Amino acid sequence: MSREYEVLCIRCPKGCRLRITVEGNAVHVVGFACLEGKRFGEEEVQNPRRVVTTTVRILNARYPRLPVRTAEPVPKDRIRDVIDALKGLVVEAPVRRGQVIVKDVAGTGVDVIAERDMEAVG
Repeated sequence: MSREYEVLCIRCPKGCRLRITVEGNAVHVVGFACLEGKRFGEEEVQNPRRVVTTTVRILNARYPRLPVRTAEPVPKDRIRDVIDALKGLVVEAPVRRGQVIVKDVAGTGVDVIAERDMEAVG
């Protein structure tokens, strides 16, 4: 018995429409323009992952929110856990871009990092 999926590749700006067929352990991908698209299609049916981006509250900074993201993609079924772990988090300026804000967020093994510098103000 085979399963078929149609997905839009998000690995590059081309946005190829992929057709993925899974037969047992074999995954067949068509419609990709580059090898990244082929890899994306295979991963999307076996272990879909996404980078999570959001903001957290920051004190003593010019702006009230600090943009953050996961340093690497996390399993799609753990995105809610990551968001829940960041709810209510408050950091204090100064913060540097790339600085780890939360280590091993929600037990995923992935850190959350700052996406911009935020200097401390008055």
